[in-house]
Amino acid sequence: MSLNCETPAIPARNADGISRQALQCFALTTVAIGFSATLFWLLCRLFGKLNSVEQILFPPAFAVSSVLLLLGSFSLHRAVVFVRIEKQRSFRIWLTLSLFLGSLFMGVQSYALWLIFPTERAYETATLGVTAFVLCLSTLHGLHFGVAVLFIAFIIARTWADRYDHEYHWGIEACAWFWHFLVIVWIAIMVVIAIAL
Repeated sequence: MSLNCETPAIPARNADGISRQALQCFALTTVAIGFSATLFWLLCRLFGKLNSVEQILFPPAFAVSSVLLLLGSFSLHRAVVFVRIEKQRSFRIWLTLSLFLGSLFMGVQSYALWLIFPTERAYETATLGVTAFVLCLSTLHGLHFGVAVLFIAFIIARTWADRYDHEYHWGIEACAWFWHFLVIVWIAIMVVIAIAL
């Protein structure tokens, strides 16, 4: 009786698959950021900038971006629900919708930040008032949201490689919880801004 002490060969990772996913993630991120930048440019061209810092302390664009953030949170929640019950088509649609809503949010949020950014003649007034505080909080939230969009682009690239199903979907749930956390932080920022006004 001979004992076979050799360990079974572990299959090598598919380098082509990983590089393809990296390229897809890069392409999705580039499209999302490009779409956001184009939306920001269009909003600036169509609506311009108000003349007084006092008029734009809390621009309506913040309300629109808040709705987009909530809709994105809901669409990611739906994506998680559908992947758990193995409805891949619905899962992918809701996940792609989340990326689209995230891109819309970044464009509208950038426009809102641009509105409250002080002009040269109002710079001293803005830096001494609440505007600087609002600008700082909103910018920090926007940067964290950029990470969330990168996260979704990564998840979508892995989805195209059939990486998620009813048994393995932890990455999608983590992405959804990160987005939900950003919604809670944004609501807290809005409450702080309302109190500061």
